Amino acid sequence: MRIGLAQIVSTPDPSENLDQIAEQVRAASARGARLVVFPEAAMCCFGVPLGPVAEQLDGPWASKVRQIAADAGVTVVAGMFRPSDDGRVFNTLLATGGGVEASYDKIHLYDAFGFAESDTVAAGGEPVTITVDGLTVGLTTCYDLRFPGLFQKLGDAGAVLIVAPASWGAGPGKRDQWDLLVRARALDTTAYVAACGQGDPTTVGRSAGKAPTGIGASALAGPRGDILHQLGEAPGLLIADIDPAEVESARKVIPVLANRRF
Repeated sequence: MRIGLAQIVSTPDPSENLDQIAEQVRAASARGARLVVFPEAAMCCFGVPLGPVAEQLDGPWASKVRQIAADAGVTVVAGMFRPSDDGRVFNTLLATGGGVEASYDKIHLYDAFGFAESDTVAAGGEPVTITVDGLTVGLTTCYDLRFPGLFQKLGDAGAVLIVAPASWGAGPGKRDQWDLLVRARALDTTAYVAACGQGDPTTVGRSAGKAPTGIGASALAGPRGDILHQLGEAPGLLIADIDPAEVESARKVIPVLANRRF
């Protein structure tokens, strides 16, 4: 299966971000991608109030993404925000198109490095997988990368690919941690890990601010933990092929999911 990682820089305007999504889906589809992954917060960048932009999964923003995916005949995964019952929002991945209709609410909230996502975001509770062209794909978001148990659970569910849309915070050592965690989670699960981050906003003339607004470096790690493809800091589109036979082979050679005891 061919996938596309669309590393964009979201703005505070959801309609502008829809234009970016439509453009990147068309480009990825033209290059044969069957699954197109966008970053966390594709709907609206962090650093602005999220409540006013949050919408339900049947709202106009998600409906437009649904139409974009349907028009291209591909599956799209994109980060959005939807209201929670307690006045906060859910940090949600919408997965739609190509016979897929699902969503994942981010389980592990980014209460770290001086940022408190849980102040404004409610946590999800259930792991989610989807099926794209017969392959099981696990859904995770950003800070989830630091929690191998979630990835192992997705591997147990048969995921050969786990996507990790992100809006990774900048700072000392953060790029090294990003690369390490993407590779480690691939090794934990002997699956492909496709980590699609927000591009660095300074590459398009915008301020990074204090919120986690992205460092770029979207990457595809193979089931043996090697980085197969990676983008730089600026917006870009990464196209790569997923081979389930490589996952099957890795799981025979490195049967960590079968061998683990805890």
